[in-house]
Amino acid sequence: MKTAVITGGAGGLGRALARRLLGDGWHIAILDLQGQELEAVKKLGVEVSTFACDLTDEAQVRAVCAAIAEARPSVDLVVYNAGITQIGLFADMPIEVHRKVFDVNYFGAVHVASTLLPEVRASKGAHLAISSVAGFAPLYRRSAYSASKHALEGFFRTLASEEKPHGVRVHIAAPSFVATNLGNPEQRPGGIARPGSAADGIDYMDADEAARVILDGMRRGRAMIPVGRVARAAWLLNRLSPRLFSRLMERNIADDGD
Repeated sequence: MKTAVITGGAGGLGRALARRLLGDGWHIAILDLQGQELEAVKKLGVEVSTFACDLTDEAQVRAVCAAIAEARPSVDLVVYNAGITQIGLFADMPIEVHRKVFDVNYFGAVHVASTLLPEVRASKGAHLAISSVAGFAPLYRRSAYSASKHALEGFFRTLASEEKPHGVRVHIAAPSFVATNLGNPEQRPGGIARPGSAADGIDYMDADEAARVILDGMRRGRAMIPVGRVARAAWLLNRLSPRLFSRLMERNIADDGD
C-alpha cells in the first residue's frame, strides 16, 4: 500500500485530499497542529495515521518524519498543504508577520522536504506543493503571503530539476480561492488568518472539487496545475500580459476590499 504524507491535512483542502487518496487505496499520514481537528480526522478510517507537529520546529518535524519513515514500507507522495494567509496592506504590517508567514508556508515545507527526500527517492515518488495564484502573480493585501508562495514555487521548480535524475516527480498546484474557512476567519494580529477565510475573494471553489482537480492533474503528470477557472485564466493572462492581470486584479479585489 502506498503512503502519502499530507501537511495541514486535518482540515480544509488537506482533509479533502486525504479523503480522495484514501478512496484510491492509499495510507495517509497527516501532520497538523494538536487540536480537535487532528483528533477528528482519525475518523476517516483505519488507514489514517496522525502526527501532532509544529512545522516551524525543525527538530520536531525531523522526529515526526523519521517516525513515519520507520512505520511505513515506503513514502510515495508528500503533499505540502499546510499554510497560513495574511490579509492587510504592507504599510500596516509588522515585519514579524512576514517572518511568521515564511516560517509556516516556506520553511515548514522545506523542513519536511529535506527530511523525507531519501524516502521519496527510494520510492521514485512525488512531491506535491500546494501554492496559489499568489505564487505566480501579485495579490492585493497579501504581500507576505504572495512572497511566501513565490518562494515556495521557486524552491519546488528547482527541486524538480534536481530530483528528476532520481525518478522523482514534482507538481505544483495553484488554486485561486478555496472556501475552507469562510465565516471562521480567526484573524490574528498583523492580519494573519486561516486559509480560505478571506471575505474579499472571488469565485470560491469547494475544497473537494479543488482536491479532485489537483489529484487529476498530478495523475496526468502535469508539473503546474492551475486549480479552477479563475486560476486557469489568471495563469494564462499573467503570462501574456502581467500589466493587464494586475489591473484586473486591482479592479476585482482591491476595489471590493476598500
